Amino acid sequence: MGKVVLVTGAARHLGGRFVRRIQRDPEVERVVAVDAVAPAHQLGAAEFVRADIRRPEIAKILAEHDVDTVVHLDVTGTALGGGGRTSVKETNVIGTMQLLGACQKSPRISRLVIKSSTSVYGSAPRDPAVFTETTSAKSLPSGGFAKDAVEVEGYVRGFARRRPDVAVCVLRFANILGPRIDSPLAEYLALPVLPTVLGYDPRLQFVHEDDVIDVLRLAAHEPRRATQNSGTFNVAGDGVLLLSQCARRLGRPTVPVLLPAVTWVGTALRTVGITDFAPEQIRLLTHGRVVSTVQTREVLGFSPRYSTAETFADFVRGRGPGLLPPEMLAGAVDRLAGRLAPAAAAPDAVAPGAAASPGAPVHPVHPVHDGA
Repeated sequence: MGKVVLVTGAARHLGGRFVRRIQRDPEVERVVAVDAVAPAHQLGAAEFVRADIRRPEIAKILAEHDVDTVVHLDVTGTALGGGGRTSVKETNVIGTMQLLGACQKSPRISRLVIKSSTSVYGSAPRDPAVFTETTSAKSLPSGGFAKDAVEVEGYVRGFARRRPDVAVCVLRFANILGPRIDSPLAEYLALPVLPTVLGYDPRLQFVHEDDVIDVLRLAAHEPRRATQNSGTFNVAGDGVLLLSQCARRLGRPTVPVLLPAVTWVGTALRTVGITDFAPEQIRLLTHGRVVSTVQTREVLGFSPRYSTAETFADFVRGRGPGLLPPEMLAGAVDRLAGRLAPAAAAPDAVAPGAAASPGAPVHPVHPVHDGA
């Protein structure tokens, strides 16, 4: 008998991709795809069950299909089927509680994989340069999807204590991008002009949707050799990009505004339905976030195929050109920075009435080249 894998969130793009991929693995006998709405995409030979994980019926589905592996992908920040923020939160939190309760009662369950997010670390001015899986957040998320992810992980830890016989793997993904990914950050990056926080240029990490599918497959199977498919793991592409580099590679101009104005802009964008510019996203675009993936490589045995820069490049190709050609935008920024440099380095750049100290360092502004 092969594995029987149940996948939640099958109506979403990533859920559908994973369902189609996992059923091709030779050790998988059957795949049960679950979601509250019917998917618009094909699920291959998988059996689709229309069910709301917020309801107790999920326990019957586990029992009827003799499920031994659960991959919980229905933890997300975007609504599906016209639902709002309340519906998303209920699915994330209440749905996870119901699913874990059903798994706890099932003697067949041996493996549980949870899709989480690096947003559980928050974004704050005194954050460490790099978060590891054991780093505590300096400022816990106060709302939105990030808070949902924190609550979900808390319930998962409780389940792991009650069912030590079940291998539990929590995958904290950086911002997922790809040609067809729909997320609040992707919607923000698709705006014709990007509002940014004046005085801040955050470091960002991305993970490609192909790498997401690959690491989910690895976590859903029994460990091989020295790998251990249980625990909590950060998943992100190598390297980082500054928000300014992202804008230049997209060919989109930025409008730096004061932080209170960014909050107002976010409210206006949500009102017209353009993007979910939530408070935790504003903090990410202010302070950024970078995580270590050493444990993912050394313990889980997974190395992403795409770096952060390569992931973003694929996203850019899928979105099409921006308002300005990236080369033109990069050249304009470099020329402006080059003109500012001599003025900053010149002796007469000292403020009127102030004497320059003999030996005091002068810091010119250097042009930034990011290869855009």
